[in-house]
Amino acid sequence: MFAFSAAAAFVLVTVVDPYSGATASPYFQVPGAASDRYQGAAAQSLLVASSVENTVIVDGYTVTEPEPEPAPVVIAPASSASSSSSSYSAAAAAVPDPGSAQAYAYGAVASRGWGEDQYNCLVSLWNKESGWRVNAANPSGAYGIPQALPGSKMSSAGSDWETSAATQIEWGLGYISGRYGTPCGAWGHSVDVGWY
Repeated sequence: MFAFSAAAAFVLVTVVDPYSGATASPYFQVPGAASDRYQGAAAQSLLVASSVENTVIVDGYTVTEPEPEPAPVVIAPASSASSSSSSYSAAAAAVPDPGSAQAYAYGAVASRGWGEDQYNCLVSLWNKESGWRVNAANPSGAYGIPQALPGSKMSSAGSDWETSAATQIEWGLGYISGRYGTPCGAWGHSVDVGWY
């Protein structure tokens, strides 16, 4: 009974599809079998566009792997002022989008002679305080990117203090400089106490 079942199975497999297992094997190729099976079209093709982008076409759909993000740009070496005024540092910040509040702050930090370490501390500080939102308001009355309390204090930097990221950043950097010396000094106070 077993011998009969085994023989019948081998015969049926051959009758149903003689190439079912063979077409997947790189050692067995029947000329024309692939084109007959897929009506003359290739089942899948792989195109390599460049060293950083891969394109795969499957059943008429194209999938493209994006290029990697650009590497951060260094604005200045770490400033020596941060090591003497504070032992705090922050994670490296991403390169800011042109025209954004962080891009403005990036230039303002560099213009004060502070290094990339100070910019990283500033990004961490204001991520925590306001998420870099110009209209961030706190029930306590703190307002804007630097969370000035009260927000109207920023009018000393410009009449557009309620809506201008540049005005808020200039006021915030002046406040940090006068009270903590550097953004890393303010970040260290914020880490220790919970506010700056």
